Amino acid sequence: MSLFRIAKPGSGEIARFVASQAPLAFSYEPVGMTRAEDAPAGWTEDTYRTVLGPGREVFDRAKTLIRSWTMFAMPWIELHAPDAPIAVGSTVGILARSAGLWCMNAARIVYVIDEKDRFGFAYGTLPGHVESGEELFLVEHTPEDLVAYSIRALSRPRAPLARIAYPWVRREQRRFGAESLVAMRRAILN
Repeated sequence: MSLFRIAKPGSGEIARFVASQAPLAFSYEPVGMTRAEDAPAGWTEDTYRTVLGPGREVFDRAKTLIRSWTMFAMPWIELHAPDAPIAVGSTVGILARSAGLWCMNAARIVYVIDEKDRFGFAYGTLPGHVESGEELFLVEHTPEDLVAYSIRALSRPRAPLARIAYPWVRREQRRFGAESLVAMRRAILN
């Protein structure tokens, strides 16, 4: 399956794509780079953060939302394997529609954070992804008793079309980050 298509791929084709990506090596190094405070040279860094509300109950709810991949709940994104556990090695497909094209991407969870006041995971790109890099999705219960949701992404274009259309790719990355914050805030309110 090509990464960019005019016609939406069927569920069987998507399942085969995700399965074919699962055993492959990550498409970047160093794997785990979102753990470091500073981004490695040559990577574009994006960060997004929002406050979801106060209290331990909101934190527990936010953890449940992360476990159910709620941060991907937007009309132009389809997560394939939405029941994938938040565990190292879980592989998912992300189907996105933009500018009249469907784009299929694959990523695998690199590490999980499961602490008293922090929960989340980072996933890394596989060869079937237009970008190379890693993205961290995290909820935190702060000392001020607030719950924050944040994303930290380190990326660079990999597919030829992503390099050629880099301004468009950057716009879509910023769109995803902003809409992911909205998806989490909306879910917390429901």
